[in-house]
Amino acid sequence: MIRFDPARPVFFARGRYLPAAGGTSPVIDPATLAIVGTIAATRPDEMEWVLEAARQAQRGWGRLDARSRAAALHKIAARIEQADMRPLAELMTREMGKPYPESIGEVANCAPVFRYFAEMARDEAGKVAGTTQAGSFQYARYEPLGLSVHIMPFNFPILLMCWTVAASLAAGNGCILKPAPATTLTTLAFMEMFADLPEGLVACLPGGAELAQALIESPLTHAVAFTGSTAAASAVAAAAGARMKPAVIEGGGSDPLIVTAHAPLDVAAAGAVTAAFHMSGQVCTSAERLFVVDAVHDAFVERFAAQTARLRIGNGLGRHEIGPLVSEAARAKVIRLVEDATAKGARIVAGGRIPPDQPVGWFYEPTILTGCTPDMAILQEECFGPVAALTRVADFDEAVARANDSAFGLGASVFTTSLEEAMEAAERLEAGMVWVNNPLIDNDALPFGGWKRSGMGRELSRLGLDTFRRAKMVVIDHKPAVQGWWYPYPDDWFHDAGGRKHV
Repeated sequence: MIRFDPARPVFFARGRYLPAAGGTSPVIDPATLAIVGTIAATRPDEMEWVLEAARQAQRGWGRLDARSRAAALHKIAARIEQADMRPLAELMTREMGKPYPESIGEVANCAPVFRYFAEMARDEAGKVAGTTQAGSFQYARYEPLGLSVHIMPFNFPILLMCWTVAASLAAGNGCILKPAPATTLTTLAFMEMFADLPEGLVACLPGGAELAQALIESPLTHAVAFTGSTAAASAVAAAAGARMKPAVIEGGGSDPLIVTAHAPLDVAAAGAVTAAFHMSGQVCTSAERLFVVDAVHDAFVERFAAQTARLRIGNGLGRHEIGPLVSEAARAKVIRLVEDATAKGARIVAGGRIPPDQPVGWFYEPTILTGCTPDMAILQEECFGPVAALTRVADFDEAVARANDSAFGLGASVFTTSLEEAMEAAERLEAGMVWVNNPLIDNDALPFGGWKRSGMGRELSRLGLDTFRRAKMVVIDHKPAVQGWWYPYPDDWFHDAGGRKHV
């Protein structure tokens, strides 16, 4: 297979890179504004024959036994583990700005996902139920759906793709990837990891919202996986629902972080820095709304600000924790939200500006706001930038109530040494995930996803696998016999008009 070249507009199909004939556009490094490469949008005719090729490949893949499919997924994992991923990680950093350690760390977490779903699908393939009739064998079996569409975000272009692609392949499906425009190059470069799969089973088609809509609407596709903004998530859910296609959708959030009166303040401050500013706040589960109990508010803010001051801002290829935002529009949104908050009374404790020593690129200083109130847009919208909006609350109960007062419900974090508060938070917080004293961490074997407007369905775990397969009930009577409840009914089963049973 020809190696990927960022300067050459291509798409990936039939196991190789093919020249793209659609309109081209440059990919800009958000740190330097230099051109990283060129991409081209997939044309409708290209999409159609790619889908047809994938359908043909999936028919054979779906008929494979579970052990053979598992072996193929383990082979993908081995290829990832053995490959030199440093060029890919550097490309990711240049394309979307995240610090290089985060890029290489993202790729390092991909192989275990394929190994997990390889064995999950081999071990979990159905259920034998207690029979409802003697002599009848009754069970459920799982089967692949066909082709799944994966519409990916820019922030974790490889890992989040692997979460759903590994599950879909394990279930016996073919996969069509629509990468985020901001990280198309990185996603295309990773396609080499699928070189050992049947030709055409996995394809990667660059493009925007038009292509995503066409893929969802195509009669050749059967399931949808999406991660992105809430507005786009709603549109994808509506399009998939209109065609009765199962979908797993993660629509972002505005996650709360609670610091209680029993919090370990040094741990809480360090954890809050990571939760709020990891990848410049461009994480779906970033802590954006912080609720700090009055008794420890000032002490926490002091420690939080001190930890934030230690962060280094600059190009992700250097020794920096805070890289640029992905685009000028993304930074403009952050600036708007900070200006709205300060106009309504919020106080800037740290940051709140474009760093003076970074005149080029879409940088913004990690920012701490205190005195935030519900009328501020930053408590109502997803910021997706390096801003922590703090609200002082009277006690733990008020913190939970304020945390739940949101249209979002992806994740929530709590810092406390009280077992009672930890258990209460896990039970009462309206979120798909709750972290106590350790934010942002995930587990391949546990479901990832949100409540409310943050999404529907789950990635990872058995639930993530179930998204990409359909259940079939099977009843087998191995000794054929006429059953007493079959037509025609005996006369003594009937009643007369008065409700009396005939005898």
